[in-house]
Amino acid sequence: MAIVITSECINCGACEPECPNTAIYEGGASWALAGKEYGENDSAPSGAAGFFSPDFFYIVPDKCTECKGFHDEPQCAAVCPVDCCVPDEKHTEDEETLLKKKDYLDGLGR
Repeated sequence: MAIVITSECINCGACEPECPNTAIYEGGASWALAGKEYGENDSAPSGAAGFFSPDFFYIVPDKCTECKGFHDEPQCAAVCPVDCCVPDEKHTEDEETLLKKKDYLDGLGR
């Protein structure tokens, strides 16, 4: 399952540099995957929609592996001072799927 940043985010930015997958973006920023740039009105390649935030940091579910293969726990949640990085019930994946996603992202060079 991916992690989501809730609207309680205070935009401190502590989470962004901790993400080994570069899945976290500042509110309003576009994001890229496999050489393609995405913005506010785009859904992710997997079809995931509704994760983009113009107001606070957000996590791209197609890039989030919950830090599997890197750490024992999601690092965004570990460093968040207001506990707004929580499991995203809309994007559930088992550990095997998350590790395959990690391998895919490794192949892209992030």
